[in-house]
Amino acid sequence: MDSNQLVDLFIGRGLIDRSLGQEILNEVENSGKEAGEVLADFQVIQTKDDIWPVIASELGAQQVDLTDWTPPDELLALMPAGTARLHGALPVNLTDEGLHIVLVDPMNPQTLEDLRFALDRELVLAVAPDYQVEEKINDCYGGEGGGMDAILEQLEFGGPDGDLNAAELENEANSAPIIRYVDLVLYQAIKERASDIHFEPFEKDFKIRYRVDGALYEMAPPPVHLALPIISRVKVMANMNIAERRVPQDGRIVKQVGDRQVDMRVSSLPTYHGESVVLRVLDRSSVNLSLEALGLPDHIYEYIGDTIVKPNGIFIVTGPTGAGKTTTLYAGLRRINTIDHKLLTAEDPVEYDIDGIIQIPVNEGIGLTFPRVLRAFLRQDPDRIMVGEMRDLDTAQIAIQASLTGHLVLSTLHTNDAPGAVTRLVDMGCEPFLVAASLEGILAQRLVRTICQECKAPYEPSEAILNQLGVSPHELGDKDFFTGRGCATCGQSGYKGRAGLYELLDISDPIRDLITERAPTVVIKQKAMEHGMTTLREDGLRNIYLGKTSIEEVLKYT
Repeated sequence: MDSNQLVDLFIGRGLIDRSLGQEILNEVENSGKEAGEVLADFQVIQTKDDIWPVIASELGAQQVDLTDWTPPDELLALMPAGTARLHGALPVNLTDEGLHIVLVDPMNPQTLEDLRFALDRELVLAVAPDYQVEEKINDCYGGEGGGMDAILEQLEFGGPDGDLNAAELENEANSAPIIRYVDLVLYQAIKERASDIHFEPFEKDFKIRYRVDGALYEMAPPPVHLALPIISRVKVMANMNIAERRVPQDGRIVKQVGDRQVDMRVSSLPTYHGESVVLRVLDRSSVNLSLEALGLPDHIYEYIGDTIVKPNGIFIVTGPTGAGKTTTLYAGLRRINTIDHKLLTAEDPVEYDIDGIIQIPVNEGIGLTFPRVLRAFLRQDPDRIMVGEMRDLDTAQIAIQASLTGHLVLSTLHTNDAPGAVTRLVDMGCEPFLVAASLEGILAQRLVRTICQECKAPYEPSEAILNQLGVSPHELGDKDFFTGRGCATCGQSGYKGRAGLYELLDISDPIRDLITERAPTVVIKQKAMEHGMTTLREDGLRNIYLGKTSIEEVLKYT
């Protein structure tokens, strides 16, 4: 449940004043506790459960106790398992008024509207403690097997694409079985911690895949004739034009999954056999990541901590798409997001909404480009500026100008390693002496999958694979290597979670001299290594020897 919303409710009902409300929100932010616990700590209420009568009164809803309650099967049958899990909802009664339900987050009105639409019936909201609702949903809908099969049996659409007009297509997309099926697909992907969900139509099949820890996995595919209504349902959820299938479109879906708000960025792409749709899953709970939670090596953690409080300069995080660059910058911004700092970001798109930071979504279609936003930033009296990406010379030049006029600029760049970022800036057309004067540091990073701790086991790598790693067997001594054998916990993949590999280039005076002389990347890299820079491959070896990741992962990403 949103802490700001709950505190506003207590303020609105005259239970606390606004200054105390701000103190409570600050304590929630600093302590990591739930708002109910902090309200009890401040003696506004006796226990954290005392928030629920207040919420029930505000919503005009009945409060129910689910502790010793077991719902009958015929009641549970009124709400499919995927719908219950996706929306954090549970049916508790059926009367002439409608189906009575409790929600994990009863204060989110959108959830109730989504459920009315999905279930096509009148709903009556009741209130119960969120932990009771979550526990009962897990108990009552615990078995996940057969959920999709049961819904697929109800799906009987089959007309060729050309036979469907816009109205018929919308009717199919909004049919209850299609809604339930898409809800279940989204829930399962989010439950598996997917970062992307792919809907891909082909001539003879329709694939649904999701990416977890950088690797793609395939769901059980639905029949190919369901591709159009399923994709149309996703487009309806994302407020996209379902009648337009000839040009790419972008949209957005916001879902409350249990007690978490999940933001999904939707992109459609016309292909030969229909539209390919990809959902980028942005879990807003991850915005709470701090620098401490990123697992940075000590020297890099200290360097970033020192750099983000400097009065001016440019700090760049570089790496390919999906390497965690934005997450690192967000964690740094969160560290300095205090009342005495003015923080501005220009992003395409804004991935997370952070209180206290002014965030501007770049929109090139209306002329709101990175350079234009950055010029406006300089008139907004900022202390720190984050640029989503340095894509062109204009953006880079204004970032340099901002850094030279007393602003710290954080940004990302797509290069293979840290020294390569210097060459990229010069190749864009930036003057080398300006690059040397403004750059403070460059961090290259990759994300590699970590070995599952449940099925982790030692193994002996072959000499051939050690040669690929650049390590000879006689250099290893007593070092051990590990792999994941595959188990239920990791979905038989042998990996669970990801960790970062890092390469930090500190722009010291010798490096500045080489930049000014237009030295090639290889020369800058060699000089940096002489001054103690650890390369991505070397950091990969460190993680291998610590038993965190495998040789295959390091070879794949470095």
